[in-house]
Parts: sequence; C-alpha cells; structure tokens
Amino acid sequence: MEHNSELELAWEFVEHTGMSIFLTGKAGTGKTTFLHTLRNKSAKSIVIVAPTGVAAINAGGVTIHSFFQLPLSPYVPGSEYRDKFSFSKDKLRIIRALDLLVIDEISMVRSDLLDAVDNALRKYRRSHLPFGGVQLLMIGDLQQLAPVVTPQDEAMLRAHYDTPYFFGSRALAQIPYVTIELTKVYRQHNQHFINLLNHVRENRLTNEDFAMLRQRLDPTFRPETESDFIRLTTHNHMADSYNFGELNRIKSPMMSYTAKVKGTFPEYSYPTPMSLEIKVGAQVMFIKNDSTGAMRYFNGKIGHVIYADRTTVKVLCPGETEPITVEPEVWENARYTVNETTNTIETEVQGTFTQLPLRLAWAITIHKSQGLTFEHVIIDAGASFAPGQVYVALSRCKTLEGIVLATDITNACLGCDPNVEAYIERQEEEARQSAEKLDEIKQAYYRHTLVRLFSFRDLVTMQETLSRLFNSTFRYSYPEEAETQQKINLELREKVVEIADRWIQLISASTDRQLHDEIFTERVKKGAEYFANALSAIFGQSLTAAFKVQTDNKKASQRVRELVNDIRQTLDTNIGLLKSIASHGFTIPGYLKFKQTAALDATRENSLKRVARGGRYGKTDPSGKKSSKQTTAAPKPQKKLSHEVSYELFQRGLDREEIALERSLVVSTITNHLMHYVDNGTITLEDLFTPAVVNAVTSAISKLPPDTGSIEIKDLLPSSISLSDIVTIRSVLRKQQS
Repeated sequence: MEHNSELELAWEFVEHTGMSIFLTGKAGTGKTTFLHTLRNKSAKSIVIVAPTGVAAINAGGVTIHSFFQLPLSPYVPGSEYRDKFSFSKDKLRIIRALDLLVIDEISMVRSDLLDAVDNALRKYRRSHLPFGGVQLLMIGDLQQLAPVVTPQDEAMLRAHYDTPYFFGSRALAQIPYVTIELTKVYRQHNQHFINLLNHVRENRLTNEDFAMLRQRLDPTFRPETESDFIRLTTHNHMADSYNFGELNRIKSPMMSYTAKVKGTFPEYSYPTPMSLEIKVGAQVMFIKNDSTGAMRYFNGKIGHVIYADRTTVKVLCPGETEPITVEPEVWENARYTVNETTNTIETEVQGTFTQLPLRLAWAITIHKSQGLTFEHVIIDAGASFAPGQVYVALSRCKTLEGIVLATDITNACLGCDPNVEAYIERQEEEARQSAEKLDEIKQAYYRHTLVRLFSFRDLVTMQETLSRLFNSTFRYSYPEEAETQQKINLELREKVVEIADRWIQLISASTDRQLHDEIFTERVKKGAEYFANALSAIFGQSLTAAFKVQTDNKKASQRVRELVNDIRQTLDTNIGLLKSIASHGFTIPGYLKFKQTAALDATRENSLKRVARGGRYGKTDPSGKKSSKQTTAAPKPQKKLSHEVSYELFQRGLDREEIALERSLVVSTITNHLMHYVDNGTITLEDLFTPAVVNAVTSAISKLPPDTGSIEIKDLLPSSISLSDIVTIRSVLRKQQS
C-alpha cells in the first residue's frame, strides 16, 4: 500500500504509546489491512475480538462473548454475572499478560458489552484501572452497521445508557483516547462518486446527489446471464428467496457438497452452508482469498459454474478465459493460548471447517457484504431498517456506473442516529489534534513505562494485606509466621519502597533527553539489578510458610491461599522483568517483551502447587535452560498406588487440601486415601483433623440418638465442618467403639 500518513500515525499511537485509539474511516480506507499488519508486526501482546462469529473469523480473532465468557443477555453496570463462569488457567495468563485489546467492527459493539469487557479485565487483571490498564484499539465506522438492540434489551438498558453505541460506555468515558480517521479511499477512484458516498455517509444528500442516484434507478432491471451483478438486500429471507428462485430456474442437475467439520467450530460461524447446493450455470461468489498464493480468486469475486461433478467444480469469471478449478478451503476456529516453548501468546486451532469457498451469489444481505468489493451491484435497500445500511451497500461497488438501484433511495431509508452525529462532530476536532499530540504522548509513555518498572505498589499492598490477616487471625496460632510477615513489610518499606520512590522522583524530574542518556540508562540497569536481588532476599521462603498454615476457619485459610498465590505471581513477574532489564537495558519493545515473558513464566505452573513444594526466589537459572550434562537413565520406578502417593505427600507436611490441589483431586478422595493409614494405625484421627474439629463432631454425636443421620449432626456444627468430614470421623469413632 502506498505511503499513508494517517495509517503511519495510527501505527505510532498503537505501537509507541499506551493511549487507546478509535481508528475510523470510510469504507475502503485500509482499516482491515492495518489490522493484519498490526497482528503480524507488533511487539505488543495482542488479542483480537469482534462482535460476531463471521467478523471474528475474518479478523483472525475470536468473538467478544467467547473470549470473555459473557452471556448474550445485556450487562447492567455493577452486576457480576461473570462469576458463573470460570476462566481456564491459560485464559487468565493471557489476560494478565495482555498489552493491547483490538476490537474490530466497533460500530456493532453495544455500550453495555464494552462495560462488561471492562468489568472482566479489571477483575481478572486484579486492577482498579478502566479496562484493567489495557490499551484499546477500536476499529470501525459508526456510519456503517449499528449495534443490534431488541426492544427487550432497550427497555432494560434505557435507565443506564443514553445510547447503545460503544461510545456510551461508562468505562470508555473514564479514559483518554485519540480518534484517527482514515480518509484515503482505495476502493473507489472517481471523486464525484466518492463525494456522493461521503454525503450519504453523513446524511446530507444534495439535490444533485439525489439526481445522480435516480439515474441509477431501474426496478425492472435483469442482468445478463453471464454478468457478475449481485443483488444487495436488507434481510436474509429476501436474499435466500432470490437465490433459490434463480437456482430453480436452471434445469441442470443439482449438485451437493458437504463440509467437513473437525473439532470445535460453532454453527453460527460457518462461512458458507454446511451443505452447499449448486448447479451448472449458477452464479457464485468466492468467500475466501486463494490460499495457494496463485491469486486466482479473492473474497467477493463473482463467477458462474461451468462444470460440476461429485468431486470437481469449475468457475468462469467475467472477463476471463480460463476457468478456476475450485478446491476445498479450510477455515480455522482458533482460541488464544500460551506457547510454553517460546512464552508467547498464540492462536491455537480448536476446529476446522472445510468446504468449497463458494456461496450462491445472485443476492447477499448488506450485512454480509460488509468488507467486500464488487464490480456490479443491484441495490434493493428500500426496506432499510438501520442507520448505515444504504451507505454500506453503495460503498461496496467500485464505480457509480456499476450500481443499479432496484428501489428508490430517499431520506426515509437513510436515517442517522443523532447521538452518532453529535459524537462524530466532537471527535473530528480530536482527530485533527492527534498528530500534534503524538511526540508528547510518546515521551509520556516512555516515562510512564519507566516508572512502572520501579513501581511495586501492587506487591506491597498485597503483602500488607497478608500481614494484617496473619496479625488478626494467626497471631497466637502461628506467632513466628505473623512476625515474619511484619518483618517483610518493614524491609519492603525500607529497602524497596523508599528507594523506588526516589527513583520515581528522579524520573519525574529528568528531562526527556536525560532519560535517554547513556549514563542514565546504565543507572536503570543497575537499579533493576538491585531491586531484583532485594525482592528475592526479602521474601525468601516466607510464602511457603504462609501457605502451610492450618485453621478451622476455612474462609481465612482460602484468603491466605489467594493472597499467597497473587503475591507469588506478582513477585515472580517483577523479579523476572527486573533481571531482564538488568541484563539487556531498558527500551519500550524490550520492556514489553520481557514483561510478557516474565508474566507467562510466573503463571506457567499452578502457583499453589509451586508454593506448597517450597519454591524459592532468586535461586534458579533465569535463562530457563536445561543442564547440558548427560546422565544415565535410571531404571523406571514401579508405579505407586494412589493412596501411597497421597500418604507420601502427607508425610512431607501437606494437609488434605494441599494434597488435593497437588494431585488435582477432591479433598474427600484424599481423605479416603489417608483413612487406609488411620485404619492400620499408622496415623491417628487427630493427624487428619484438628482436635477442635474432632471434639466438636464427637460432642454433637453424643447429644443425638445413635441412629441419627449425619445431616442432622451437621445442623449442630459450624458450616466450616463438611458433611464428608463428619461421615469420616463418625466412621472412625464407631470402629474404635467396636
């Protein structure tokens, strides 16, 4: 693509600042091309989402709902319906390492959906910042397709939002973002046609514009059989009816081609029918670019079937002499995952859809035509029901001469949401100022990122919370651990926070030139090395000790586990990042790469498992390389029985909950394993349960008749004592009595 200063500006904002961006522009201005370039070349950790399945497949991403596991119901601000869902470990790792969230077709994203995304990112990144501190790139054109809002949804959301469009999002209103408008049109070249499209887009058609459109009106027009005219309709049933009507006119035999679906590929994302029915003479459209690289066809190219048997289809396109032998293409349904070898976020194929890349193409809906380019179109937009439909339809064609209007276009079928008009007017000034702000914002981003390197606020806050919990709950049962936590607090303040504050003051007081000076960058490397060593020394094995506390208060125990897990991940991320900067120096691309690697390393293994085994800080090879020494393979040990494995872990000091976590089993299963050793006298009941729990259950049993059920016994006991524990203790007591 030729030099384009607007696209270069967009790249600079995305890649070299943390500012969120709304990238907009007329149809055919290169928004999709920019997205593909970004995905292939950006140094940032990126996830691409879109509001619909087809849009997500086309963008090379996933749907918003599937990535964030959101229900299809409206999101009411403040609600927490996401708690009904559980994110996989990989999904959490990806979200916490995320730098940039790209939302394609933003014009179709409702304001409440964007707020649901904000809610998810804040929660799972453990951040109070809007969108969890993630940079947004929102791509789309508000003058094209609008969000879908049913009357029921509208009634529910009316009290919370002034507009359903994305810019009504409460979270978006809390962040600064720049608007960059692409104005160079690549699809059309005739300036009169471009001006007409602009007027339609902005809903300000002149009398001259209406006259130009009326010249294209021909309700009785029927294209020649071998032409490539495609009819654009407003509704699915209109397109389907027209296609099947034309197909039934053809007397040749019907041929059917069934797609092959492997793995997970939801039906709503099928790019073409599962069973594709065509005849010789049918007008078809290619729905994918030629994957062979021969560029025989592209998404939107129209032709006619000249040969079809059970295995082969040949299509001849207007103006060409050689037919295209069509072979099945493969579409992939992917999800984001972590490559453990390269420590990068990648897309993993969940399923494939293999089918001939064709669909009947006498007609298609305007909605499905978005993003496509045609030579000749018949536009049937008289039943237009949403703002932007007429503009999308007209802008699909390369030339005005290639358009035939089946119905008249009037002001009534144009329509424009006044909220959109007001928003666009406000953003036009923002777009004009964006270029002027760039250098200032880039320097601010560099300074902000450098400050983030030496900011340990999250780690300190979590550690102080853990210390307070020990002081209030475990002060008497675990006095040494409680004292250790207080000592860590003091050392963090003296050896980390106070020195980090001086670093941050120095960064704030330095000029932009000084921050890039060789002497300063060398000081940054030494500072990073100091903090990495200090954090390793301060924490030592304290988290292992904190993890192993035992208490009847299950809520407090769970809170300790959560805090230890969060601290461990944050600590490992900080130390890994600091060591990399100490070795390689500070640059923005380097910082982003090292941060992603450190964050994914910190969550590579289940944190609780690692802490339970006594993982240390600062004692491992930061390169992560395995020893090159050759060792003689030892004889393969005989496999232990499951209850023997549980008993060995119990002997190493892990309690039942920790063993269950280590082995990915439920606590009741571990209890059953250990009961084998209670029965043979190797361990006692008091080894499994605290004396307080045993005494409480024994006392409750003594107060009730011998044939009382365990559920009735539980009614007399605290909720922290499970029914499974009661059954186990009761069984042992009965055996002892007999």
